[in-house]
Amino acid sequence: MFTGIIQEVGKIVEIEKNFKSIIYSISSSFDTNEIKIGDSVSINGVCQTVIKKEDNVLTFEAMFETINSTNFTNLKKGDFVNTEYAMKLSDKLSGHIVSGHIDTTGKILSIKEVDNSKVIEIQSPNDFLIEKGSISIDGISLTVQNLYENSFDTVVLPHTFNNTNLKYRKTGDSVNLEFDIFAKYIKKFTEQKAQSKITREFLIENGF
Repeated sequence: MFTGIIQEVGKIVEIEKNFKSIIYSISSSFDTNEIKIGDSVSINGVCQTVIKKEDNVLTFEAMFETINSTNFTNLKKGDFVNTEYAMKLSDKLSGHIVSGHIDTTGKILSIKEVDNSKVIEIQSPNDFLIEKGSISIDGISLTVQNLYENSFDTVVLPHTFNNTNLKYRKTGDSVNLEFDIFAKYIKKFTEQKAQSKITREFLIENGF
């Protein structure tokens, strides 16, 4: 699990793509002594496993399913990515609960400056979104400001903008989206309840 509070913007220093996976390495200025092979790290909101570690460079492998459901297909050497180490039970939950399982990708429709902050509109389905609700964008815990028919916007404060890869994003870019996990559970529960075949007539017909 993660919190959506980005710890560092890492840089892809090596990347190798084949028909089934992407193997890539990220340089980190953080102390990686506590990171072990097999640990989970969020890369642009995607839960990834460390497969190799050399000094301040961590290597990961993204498999076919991950590539197809995220913006990893666009990754290239020199790209900047948001990184967050998996949270400990003793950590503060400063953002919101982020699982690292991407629901879909969205396209940036506009980036505007309003009152010293950035307002970013993203094309996205809004089944799980509510105004003032939580959304993870490339692993960043943000708040939905306004909902539109096929998009939403979010206000990004200067600190967040300058300390994540959002400062490198532009209109038309693809971003990873993870909807609020509680919203997904609630929607699933209500759908199952609505589809229940146990009606008053059913009970009467079966002797209840």
